[in-house]
Amino acid sequence: MPNEIQKRETAARDAIKKAFGTADDESGATLFVSHHLEELDSGYWKKHLSTETPDPHRILELLVLRSHWGGDSEIDTFDFTLPEKVTDYVVSVQFDKLGDVSEITMES
Repeated sequence: MPNEIQKRETAARDAIKKAFGTADDESGATLFVSHHLEELDSGYWKKHLSTETPDPHRILELLVLRSHWGGDSEIDTFDFTLPEKVTDYVVSVQFDKLGDVSEITMES
């Protein structure tokens, strides 16, 4: 049975994918993806996604868990970023006291 960290990581990833491209996500994963599509060179995308111009949804699948923190169990916030430390930005997913996703933002 998965532990709480694994459950919340899965919930965070699902929430990112569900929110992506919506009006509510303008400053979250949608901004993160559009920013990095503009800023990173095509070689990075070719290496990781086998194309120089990836579909934005594929970038979401590339996200890696950078850290989780907050509260006594360190499970209030989960930060995701791109592999190889190419950015200081993260997609940050916050959980409320009931364990539901409450916010998705891009942070540095």
